[in-house]
Amino acid sequence: MDGTITIGLDGSPESRAAAEWAAREAKLRGLALKIVHVWEPVPDPMAQAPLVGAETQQHWTERIPRETADGLRRRHPGVGVTVEQLSGTPGDVLAEAAKDTELLVLGSRGLGGIGGFMIGSVGLSAVAHTGRPVVLVRAGEQAVDEHETNPAGVTSVAAPFRPVVLGLDTDHPDDTLIEFAFEAAKLRATSLRVVHGWFPPPYYAYGMPVNPPLHEALSLSEQEALAEVLRPWRQKYPDVEVVEESHYGSAAVLLVDAAQTASLVVVGRRIRRNPLGAHIGHRTHAVLHHSTAPVAVVPHD
Repeated sequence: MDGTITIGLDGSPESRAAAEWAAREAKLRGLALKIVHVWEPVPDPMAQAPLVGAETQQHWTERIPRETADGLRRRHPGVGVTVEQLSGTPGDVLAEAAKDTELLVLGSRGLGGIGGFMIGSVGLSAVAHTGRPVVLVRAGEQAVDEHETNPAGVTSVAAPFRPVVLGLDTDHPDDTLIEFAFEAAKLRATSLRVVHGWFPPPYYAYGMPVNPPLHEALSLSEQEALAEVLRPWRQKYPDVEVVEESHYGSAAVLLVDAAQTASLVVVGRRIRRNPLGAHIGHRTHAVLHHSTAPVAVVPHD
């Protein structure tokens, strides 16, 4: 239904953190919250084994979503919360369930020493196949993590929100992606930090000696291109402070670094319709695996 944020819940700590984030976002946007719990059927040979009793199955399929919904209603008064229980492959079911919602919110197992932001196969599948924005929230994410420190040096939800970070490709800017980021910043009454990474064209980068004047000219050209893309959006959102950052280097690395002081990172996923299936894109994939802040992936043509 329109006016709803959907949260995929499996009872894990990361999905509970995502549910709390989704409830806070629903309150910001004035939307309702729908909890979707997907029960994946057990293959017949396994179903015959006495691994999961009827009581345990009922606990996961009924009690966990119900208790989560009750808790969200208490902690976030004014947010309408409903529960829907579905069966099937979680990634496919969640992608289908999110078709008519504003956002799909999923959890992540959190940061690993090597693996980074481990979103798992369900999260990757949902991101790749959902036509609506998907937000991934790491395990342990709390409301205070989205806010600046107060004058006493203490992080508090009463303090202003940290900036929203947008990763932007000036060669292929998309209105849907840019608007989502501006709206997120507006809702939070915070600034929008637009990050653009660039490399010289191959015919400049290879076989040529270091040329500082040329590098400076390319840098200025990239800054001007970024400013040109954002000019009409600055006019449309005059109350949103925009910080433009165009740097030489990998966009993914720049975004992961910016995420350390962000309330939300917004990246795009180009919709590719081909027989090989959906793709996320290497930059977005890297940000999903290593960002310390919640990441919104916005699909666009």
